[in-house]
Amino acid sequence: MTLRFAESIHLTDGGLETTLIYHDGLDLPDFAAFTVLAGERGRSALAAYYDAYLTVAETRGLPIVLDTRTWRAGSDWGARLGYTAEQLAEVNRESVAFLRDACAGRSAQVVVSGAVGPRGDGYVAGETMAPAAARDYHAPQVEALAAAGVELISALTMTYAEEAAGIALAAESAGVPVAVSFTVETDGTLPSRQPLAEAVAQVDAETGSAPIHYMVNCAHPTHFGHVLADPPPGRVRGVRVNASSKSHAELDEATELDMGDPLELAEQVAGLRGRGADLTVFGGCCGTDHRHIDALAAALGH
Repeated sequence: MTLRFAESIHLTDGGLETTLIYHDGLDLPDFAAFTVLAGERGRSALAAYYDAYLTVAETRGLPIVLDTRTWRAGSDWGARLGYTAEQLAEVNRESVAFLRDACAGRSAQVVVSGAVGPRGDGYVAGETMAPAAARDYHAPQVEALAAAGVELISALTMTYAEEAAGIALAAESAGVPVAVSFTVETDGTLPSRQPLAEAVAQVDAETGSAPIHYMVNCAHPTHFGHVLADPPPGRVRGVRVNASSKSHAELDEATELDMGDPLELAEQVAGLRGRGADLTVFGGCCGTDHRHIDALAAALGH
């Protein structure tokens, strides 16, 4: 399919991991949602998750980007959980097939997105890689997702520019469009302390502007609204927000889910339009579910 993010509003899904853990009572070791594919209870919960977002998209008449459950399905995380390289490649392929099956027969226009997460912690930059090393590390997962037929690679919760550039290079080599999404701290800078605009400029410079656009995810709109105008026009096109306004450190320590107020959050996200970025992709991250996305669609006028 032809991706038309610049032409119309797209929704995304929300916080799958927090939904499965706090609403469905499933155990996700290392926050790895792909593990639910191993059992019928997990597969049923995942099917219900996709169904809820497809219903929102159909009701609101908006296209939706749905991610595979592969944010933690990279080599290091898979090895920690006992998966061989061959088993991990199969997990990535199966995740695409599961999502396509969930969308079969539905009227919603869906962009099937292959989710790729950071090699390390999603909140801390930690040990870093050069772009070439990051490309080589992420290439097996990107290639497995591409071979399974994803229409987009989504690099989510990127904490520093070099790893984001490496994923973009791997996606370019695999022939799949890529969107890069950075996470930010409460002051709007990346966990690496780099400003958002500098990170976007660096990835563009190191990849020949390979990403089709950039996003911000796993942060509350009050954390980054003031920096959306800093990157060049049209480069930041989407947001996937946390329900909670807590910092990453506070969320790491939390034992209960902070869902915030879906209506208030929706108004805050809708209010990001006109802040300097050409936003057309709107969705959720930790703590959000289909109710938040439905409220957001309504706040956007749909």
